[in-house]
Amino acid sequence: MQRAKWYKWQDDKTLSINVRIQARASNDEIAGLYGDQLKIRITAPPVEGKANAHLIGFLSKCFGVPKSNITLVKGTTGRDKQLLIHSPRILPESLISPG
Repeated sequence: MQRAKWYKWQDDKTLSINVRIQARASNDEIAGLYGDQLKIRITAPPVEGKANAHLIGFLSKCFGVPKSNITLVKGTTGRDKQLLIHSPRILPESLISPG
């Protein structure tokens, strides 16, 4: 089985994920794979950091962590982003086997 390239564990407690964002979607959802990234649709517009804040809120619910446990590492102004999730308590089924 081939290892997914959209995520990797940095250490025992920190998960790094690469995502592709579609802003202004009709609902918030994990849409599956987009190349080597996980595609996520969010309802927030890509204006003045609103999409980034909304994405972090959405991921905090998906992984069962406070927003402060999620760090946006790359992609502040673009669709392609890398995030670190510190001590995720939940690994959503849709992330374990997306698509």
